[in-house]
Amino acid sequence: MRRILSTYRYVNQPLTPALLQGIARAGIPGVEIFCASFHFDYSSLESVRELAGALKDYGLELHSLHSPTERSSGAGRQSGVPVSISEIERIRRVDAVDEVKRALDVAETIPFRYLVQHMGSSRQSADPRSLDAAFSSLEHLALFAKQRGVTIAVENTPSEIGAPAWLAQFVKETRLNDLKFCFDIGHAHIDAGVGPSFELMRDRVATTHIHDNHGEKDEHLRPYGGTIDWDAALDTLAGAPEPLPLVLELKGQASGEPSLDQIHSAFDKLEEHVERKGIRIADA
Repeated sequence: MRRILSTYRYVNQPLTPALLQGIARAGIPGVEIFCASFHFDYSSLESVRELAGALKDYGLELHSLHSPTERSSGAGRQSGVPVSISEIERIRRVDAVDEVKRALDVAETIPFRYLVQHMGSSRQSADPRSLDAAFSSLEHLALFAKQRGVTIAVENTPSEIGAPAWLAQFVKETRLNDLKFCFDIGHAHIDAGVGPSFELMRDRVATTHIHDNHGEKDEHLRPYGGTIDWDAALDTLAGAPEPLPLVLELKGQASGEPSLDQIHSAFDKLEEHVERKGIRIADA
């Protein structure tokens, strides 16, 4: 099992070479980088080149980028203004698409396989106008990504517009066949459940987000730290048409947890479980 860690764990601090070195020393060879400008300034060629050098120095593979979800305020941290490709107002939607394209341009310097994309903000409803807006955005972005060797993987999120049933219906109606899905197991757990959610998405799932919660809030805990039935969940993931990469997406706590040692242990436990059940998991 190839270990891939989302830098969402460190989203409130800069993504420095020292941080990447620590990840590599923890025996984690792959990363998904979260595109928040305070964390990683994806629009700065200097920052992208620095990242490329650090990844090379520490032997890390960039598996994926997580598309920006909030706009920078220009003062360091995010502003809280959502970047939504399903925005009904055209000017805001075009602005959001341009922001996503800045993230995709990272592939010109550092190749990566997937851009994980939210359909919209948590407050957006799944209405026909949002469907039309999302189609307009993703039709353009899918082609832009493909030209850079990247596949867009739309993530299920705990919102009406990001629900698995809505995503499945969207792809069926729009026939955007270049789109794939990122199956977020924690989000599924607080929505319709892991099994039913995966069944709606399974034919297009290309990558994952792995974390746990107690079925009520999006806690992004380590696997086995919440109430997900991991025996059943791993059986579910094994039903994918192709072996899936398991990307650990954890949230940093005020206590400083989880540490890299704790993350390493979480991977150990997950890998042991996978091997014991004989489940095929992508190793590259």
